[in-house]
This record gives sequence, C-alpha cells and structure tokens, in this order.
Amino acid sequence: MTRLAQTAGLTEVQQEILSTVRDFVDKEIIPVATRLEHRDEYPTDIVEGLKELGVFGLMIPEEYGGLGESLLTYALCVEEIARGWMSVSGIINTHFIVAYMLKQHGTQEQKDTFLPRMALGEVRGAFSMSEPALGSDVSAISSKGVRDGEEYVLNGQKMWLTNGGTSSLVAVLCRSDEGHPEGTAPHKSMTTFLVEKEPGFGEVRPGLTIPGKIDKMGYKGVDTTELIMDGLRIPANRVLGGVTGRGFYQMMDGVEVGRVNVAARGCGVAQRAFELGVSYAQQRQTFGKPIAQHQAIQFKLAEMATKVEAAHAMMVNAARKKDSGERNDLEAGMAKYLASEYCKEVVEDAFRIHGGYGFSKEYEIERLYREAPMLLIGEGTAEIQKMIIGRRLLEEYRFQG
Repeated sequence: MTRLAQTAGLTEVQQEILSTVRDFVDKEIIPVATRLEHRDEYPTDIVEGLKELGVFGLMIPEEYGGLGESLLTYALCVEEIARGWMSVSGIINTHFIVAYMLKQHGTQEQKDTFLPRMALGEVRGAFSMSEPALGSDVSAISSKGVRDGEEYVLNGQKMWLTNGGTSSLVAVLCRSDEGHPEGTAPHKSMTTFLVEKEPGFGEVRPGLTIPGKIDKMGYKGVDTTELIMDGLRIPANRVLGGVTGRGFYQMMDGVEVGRVNVAARGCGVAQRAFELGVSYAQQRQTFGKPIAQHQAIQFKLAEMATKVEAAHAMMVNAARKKDSGERNDLEAGMAKYLASEYCKEVVEDAFRIHGGYGFSKEYEIERLYREAPMLLIGEGTAEIQKMIIGRRLLEEYRFQG
C-alpha cells in the first residue's frame, strides 16, 4: 500500500477485501488495460475474475447471497478498480445502483427474484434515465409507460446507457400518468420499470432494441448504448416497488450512492496518474539529473499528491455519512465535484510530466487523459453538483432576519 489515500478505522474484513481487490487490479487489470482499451474490447476475463471475487454482490445483503458490505467498502473497491482501468468500475457501478435500488425499494418478490442472481453476477444490471434531448433535465423525460390490463406498454428512446448491451436487467425511468391528475408535478408522475432482456445488440426482446455501441473518446471497453422501446410490454409486477409515481425518488436515491462511486472512480484514476507521474519523474533525466530533482516538477508532484489526498478524504466522508443512515446529498455532491475536477487536474499534470511521451499511445497516461473528462459529466455534471451543493447550503444556513 502507498502512503497516500489511506483510510483509518477499517475492520480486518474490510482490509482483507481491499487487499484482495488491489492484488487483482495489479495482476489482472493494469497489465492488459491499455491494450484492451485501444481495441475497445469488453474485458470478459476481468469481469469473470471479479464475479469469482464476489464484487458484484458486495453490497447485496447476505440473505440474498451477497457479502452485505457497506457503501464505504464498496467505494474503496471501486477506487482500486478505477486505478487499474476506469471502464471496469463502470461495469460494476451501474449493476450496483440497480441492486441498491432493488434492495431499498423493491417488492419482496422482486428482491427474491433478482438479488441472488445479481450477487453472483449472473444477472447484470443497468439503469436508464437520460434521453437524447434532455441531458441533466430529468423532469423533461418523455418516454411513457401506459397501463394495459395486467401490463404496461412502454414507448420512447433512452440514451447513455452503460452496460446497455451486456446487461440482462435494466431499470428504466418513464413517465406514467396513471393515477396522477393533470398538473401533477413531473417528478411525481414517473415510474421505474424493471426490464428483463437478453444480452446483445439489435432487437433483444419484442419491442426493445439496443442499436449498438456509441463510439466514445474514452471510457472504452464498456458498452454505452441507446435503448429504444416501441410497444414494449412489461408485466405490472415489474414496476419497482409495485407502485407507480415513485420512480424519480427511487432513481435519485440510486444516483446519490452512484455519485459517491463516481467520486471513488476519480480518486482511483488520480492515484494512478500520480503513480505514473512520480515514477516517470524519477527515471527521466534532463540537464544531468532526474526531472524529479527540478523544483518545477516537485511543485507539481506536491500539488498532485495533495489533491489525491483531499479527494479521497471527501469521498470516504460521503460514504460513511450514507452508511450511518444520514442524508448525504451535500457530501456526495461535494465529493463527486471535487474528485472529478481534481482527477482531471492530476491527470493533466502527470501528462505534462511525461512531456512528448504523454502524447504517445505507448504510455498509459495517454489513456487516462482521455478517460478523466467522463467523470466531469457522469452522474450529473459539475454544474449540476454545484447547483445541488448551493441549494443544500442555503437550506442549512438559512438567513434568520
């Protein structure tokens, strides 16, 4: 273990889990990540290895076959995995959010049906809020679910679906006006539907099409897709929680824990960038000595390390607050905002330390340089985080005139 980004107060079990995951990352992910990323290849062997380690069931309760661990343990594992290759943490994170939503909001039948298979990684989750025209404006969702006897008929187009091809269970947010009079606030007329499907692309079940992978600048390997529903029929017992109109709250609860994990991804990528920068600075020589001995580079390393440490501390605080049962939207927003911004800055400084070689695909930092920007927009943009933070601060510090 390194000096930076240590977490005080972990149990022996937590330490053992983290040590196992870190060893897996060092041996099974880092050596192959750049090669797979350049080929935009799905990391099948890595995912199978993580299944065997039980990572897909980390936070699923023990009675459903999971490890029943805390959000903190999960976030620290995500940090380690993102240090190896951020795309792998994305494969796990969307699965985790769906499992969390089922655990918190699902009916008993829904939990019994899905959670044991999700813990084993046999059923893999994805969740879908965004649409082509709305970005961060969730209240503007236009996809609809309309009741038809004992089923709902879903129509609409979804966007930016991580795990869209490889998943077999998708939590889809749609507008459902059933039982909600005209004029009801948009966020009170949304429902989460649990959509089962076959993995793959094309028409994966009648009325449901996954067109193919979106070609991206970074965050490769993991499949990011659209989702098109055209007369997709879903049984009424696949409404999450069994009641319509709760979808917005369910999704926001999932995204809140998801933000802690995006913060953890930022911490992991920043740690790896620092490791690469500090190592290269001690090997590369200019003017007769390693560049690490030049004050200009030492200043960069000092700033990078401080950012790694600060982001990690905020991420851990946000996770612990959620684990204690307290509201953590302020802390999660701050952690996600700071970790993603610091990640971008630390990666860029490591890139600068590498000089011209940072621009070469032979060097790992080139991959990190393309991956870091995704964290600025994933799970709510930096601007959205600042809006959330600002509103919560005004609630906490209301002026008493």
